[in-house]
Amino acid sequence: MTTDHLPAPRAILFDLDGTLADTAPDLAAAINRLRARDGLAPTPYDILRPTASAGARGMIGASYGIAPGESGYEALKDAFLSNYEAALAVESRLFDGIPFLLDGLTSLGLAWGVVTNKAARFTDKLVGPIGLGAAGCVISGDTMPHPKPHPAPLLEAARRLDLAPETCWYVGDDLRDIQAGRAAGMRTIACAWGYCGPLEPQHWKADHLLDTPLALLELVQAVVKAEQERQMAA
Repeated sequence: MTTDHLPAPRAILFDLDGTLADTAPDLAAAINRLRARDGLAPTPYDILRPTASAGARGMIGASYGIAPGESGYEALKDAFLSNYEAALAVESRLFDGIPFLLDGLTSLGLAWGVVTNKAARFTDKLVGPIGLGAAGCVISGDTMPHPKPHPAPLLEAARRLDLAPETCWYVGDDLRDIQAGRAAGMRTIACAWGYCGPLEPQHWKADHLLDTPLALLELVQAVVKAEQERQMAA
């Protein structure tokens, strides 16, 4: 891992679903309550889980085979979101290693925040109960006029942290995350510990692809140490 000329970040920004938090169980429960309403058998969890980062679009597509713009999609979306809002912090939890990662960032004096495409009506009810209440900023999918992959949400996060965007890193498990981070001028990290796995992100052109939260903390620690050594040598 080469860090000799990699500038140390001032903040690490994270996607939520599939990056910081495993929210798939509650998303899957919401869509299967909808299927029960419709007299249908539940969709197996192993089919639903890989689509969790795509939210309603992913759940409805995997369970009903209907995409946005098709007949019946909007009604299913409204019912699904109502189900989800009623029980969105039942089984959702931080991925293993995330609390240690966030504590490590704080001990290094770095800010951290959340930038998600999840609407604020859900985000605001979720971040506290699952242990993300200390985030320096929380930007939801409807905070700005355009969600990711537009860079506006990430630029707003940097503004709220009073930091230049280029001093922030963005971590996510979806191509949209990497596109948004790159467009915002941030270093991008694709995480393979969530729903995307290690194969697909290899094509996203992220600056780094990491397998675990600990690997991210080790990278940040190494970069911070290298910068401190450069400053001491100057």
